[in-house]
Amino acid sequence: MVDDSDSLVFNEQGWLASRAASENIDFYFFGYGHAYAQAVQDFCRVSGQIPLIPRYILGNWWSRYWAYTQQELIDLMRDFQTHEIPLSVCIVDMDWHTTSTGNTSSGWTGYTWNRDLFPDPASFMAWLHQHGIRTALNLHPADGVYAHEEHYADMARALNVDPASQQPIEFDIADPEFMHAYFEILHHPYEALGVDFWWLDWQQGTRSKLSGLDPLMGLNHLHFYDLGRTGSRRPFIFSRWFGLGNQRYPIGFSGDSVVSWESLAFQPYFTATASNVAYGWWSHDIGGHMQGSEDGELYARWVQFGVFSPILRLHSTNNPYQDRRPWAQDAQFFPVIRDALQLRQQLIPYIYSMAWRNHVDGLPLITPMYYEHPEAEAAYRCPQQYRFGSELIAAPYTSPLDPDTRLSRQQVWLPDGDWFNFFTGDHYSGDRWITVYGTLDEIPVFAQAGAIVPLAPRAGWSGVDNPDTLEVHIFPQRRGRFVLYEDDGETAAYQQGRFCLTAFEMREAGFIIEPGQGDVSQVPPSRAYRLIFRRIAAPAKIHLEVNGVSRDAQVNYVEGAQDLVIELPGIAPTDRVELTLRPIEPAWPLADRRAARCRHRLWIFRMESESKSWIDQHLDEIIDDVNQLRELGPGVKDAHIAVLRSVIEEKEV
Repeated sequence: MVDDSDSLVFNEQGWLASRAASENIDFYFFGYGHAYAQAVQDFCRVSGQIPLIPRYILGNWWSRYWAYTQQELIDLMRDFQTHEIPLSVCIVDMDWHTTSTGNTSSGWTGYTWNRDLFPDPASFMAWLHQHGIRTALNLHPADGVYAHEEHYADMARALNVDPASQQPIEFDIADPEFMHAYFEILHHPYEALGVDFWWLDWQQGTRSKLSGLDPLMGLNHLHFYDLGRTGSRRPFIFSRWFGLGNQRYPIGFSGDSVVSWESLAFQPYFTATASNVAYGWWSHDIGGHMQGSEDGELYARWVQFGVFSPILRLHSTNNPYQDRRPWAQDAQFFPVIRDALQLRQQLIPYIYSMAWRNHVDGLPLITPMYYEHPEAEAAYRCPQQYRFGSELIAAPYTSPLDPDTRLSRQQVWLPDGDWFNFFTGDHYSGDRWITVYGTLDEIPVFAQAGAIVPLAPRAGWSGVDNPDTLEVHIFPQRRGRFVLYEDDGETAAYQQGRFCLTAFEMREAGFIIEPGQGDVSQVPPSRAYRLIFRRIAAPAKIHLEVNGVSRDAQVNYVEGAQDLVIELPGIAPTDRVELTLRPIEPAWPLADRRAARCRHRLWIFRMESESKSWIDQHLDEIIDDVNQLRELGPGVKDAHIAVLRSVIEEKEV
């Protein structure tokens, strides 16, 4: 039940106004039983469609509350490139503007460049754009416009204030004239200079001169539509959530998180549950914002969660001992963090297709497990996991490594069917709980049978445009279909049909890439495909046709992983590709690999070497009866036994 009786309405001029009759009753009742997704979709039909976000915001962001100079930020961006870490957005926090005002202004609000830090803002933003990086400036508009601001005189004249009076101009979200000047004078010149979007950091309460108008709601609404005022630019904002209906104005800033394992553990649940009010595009402070104790392992795990969250934004507060630069971490953590940030860049084609789904169907990128399995009690009892798009389940590690096993642990519920570790291909039967253990460089992500996941190539520094090569991971144990969405990534041209949909389909005996539907000029004129069929036996016959004509393909079968890799160069967006594989047989059960896996875990364990050797020599007997481990005495901990038991009991069938 939604009580909308007290909300404002739009008058004939398109401005917010109070309702004419205060006794109005305006209730919305959503009664859908367990049809949760339909409830959310119909909520969006009533309260507003979710816009299609720009593609570039799905890359990695850098943000820090820090008084950088423009040269320091340029050098920092070069450091990211040198360390092979892709980046698409650089946020400039509040010190871009003057904070020492010389008057009663707190300096928190500001619209005048700090020329000591940014002597040439235009060249700074031009440099970022030349290197494929977008930028935003932080805003705290609550204090209005004081006389020290460069634009004070223009604002005063626009609002009939005598500039000579030097009187502060009050921020007034309820006044159309003030807001018109606010955009025209304070913001549009900076956008012409190169500002791509704004970070609206409103945190000053809910009151305004119009009863019922929350300034945050007004700012989100007006900034969103102002950024799209020309009709060609695809608008979005970066702001806080004001309440129901805020899905119309993505994306959201979730606030200043404390650096702790508890904060990290809460964010998967928070993000998935927010889907219940249709709000999916969250940007968390990856790594934590403030307080707590810095921990390289915690940071690495937070980044891994960030890979499988809506927006990945590295951020921390104004503290020299809280630093999110990946290469500033201990040597053991840096490669793990870099690999994760490179993986995020690879996932953009998949995530952007889910952004289109979100726009068209109202389903967020991340949803709770109970959306698809409402009758399964377990689906309501797994807050550490979620659906990540249509093809994957993510359950990132959110607790530290065990000191004895040196492994992290996560409980995961897999629905009925066949499931695969996305990275290793390990097979799991579903409709049960499993315990997953992993080293620092592992992330629990699972693909269902029939899943099709398109990725960009792994790269150390690249843009976010539609890639010339696609790496498509296919789990062919049942039929599956995935539609890849592509457009120019930024303008509103998609609203006139300027986009391309390319369908991939797995059938009983083959795989098909259908010709692109729509505007094929939006995608590369020639694309290479690397099709990776996961966990199948080597087929006896492989036949490729492009537009009905046979063609040779480069084929490689990876014995250890049991993956079939087929390279398809030079595919046009209008081509129809048909690949026949006979037979398509699953590559499980495997030869029993449990002994090898146990030995791998023994190498990782913190345990006396003699105990490890004894276990190694008696593995066959231990696999038959894991309880024999308890006879080794206190050197073998319960945690060791639990890990080995999980390996032994996960024999593929």
